[in-house]
Amino acid sequence: MAIAPPDSGRVAADLETFARQGYVVIEGLLAPHQLDAVLEGLTPFLGGGAPLGRNDFEGLRTQRVYALLAKVPAMAAIVEHPHVLAMVDTLLEPRYLLSAALAINLLPGETAQTWHFDDGFYTLPRPRPPVSISTIWALDDFTEANGATEVIPGSHAWASELPSGEDARRVPVTMPAGSVVVFSGTLWHRGGANRSPRRRLCVSPQYCQPWARQQENMMLSVGRHALDYSPRIREMLGYSIHPPFMGMVDGMHPSRLIDSGYDPASTGSRERADHFWDRDRAQG
Repeated sequence: MAIAPPDSGRVAADLETFARQGYVVIEGLLAPHQLDAVLEGLTPFLGGGAPLGRNDFEGLRTQRVYALLAKVPAMAAIVEHPHVLAMVDTLLEPRYLLSAALAINLLPGETAQTWHFDDGFYTLPRPRPPVSISTIWALDDFTEANGATEVIPGSHAWASELPSGEDARRVPVTMPAGSVVVFSGTLWHRGGANRSPRRRLCVSPQYCQPWARQQENMMLSVGRHALDYSPRIREMLGYSIHPPFMGMVDGMHPSRLIDSGYDPASTGSRERADHFWDRDRAQG
């Protein structure tokens, strides 16, 4: 099925809001069948035995599922959603990368996260343009009671200012399931406290400049599953070159190691991919 192009007027309006406050909420962007497919794919990883966060930042009452493109194929429709990518195309340099793709399941009793900004590990002085763009897609309704993400509008432009614990400027990002918040990697935000009796589930694809290191090593995390996805997703995983040659493997474009012509149905492509990943595993 052909993917409908994004509405350029709506994209422009969302970019204007993004520039002003550092984030924009876009409601109803995910079709019901796409939402259901992601929920179904995540179900096996969110049972009672699923691990909780390893520290207070990850959330001691929060389940996190990483490497989603290796586990939930339906995530592809979210990772390359045309409206969001039309925004990121404007905000980052060409051939930007997928830095992270994870699910975050806040369970009842989770406390508020510490304030942070997502590209803080890139040690560049502020104020500055973002090195990364984050998205959070609501798979459940986001409410103040169940721990909706909290943001400080305009904080993406801060220099050395820091938020306080219960900063009076904070705004909860409430939105219905199927919506997304797109925000700058320099925006101060945190996960809220879940004071409700129900979970608050979301997925968070994050994108970074083509010259920046990804949070998740996507080529290893996704592995041979890369062959199941579109050329655009493969490029974002790392099967791409940032000119003139950043990202090469043995002097070649990385895609040449796994296939020819980006044809995931090709037996030859699959055999080359198996050889590539099995070889690296043996050498590692």
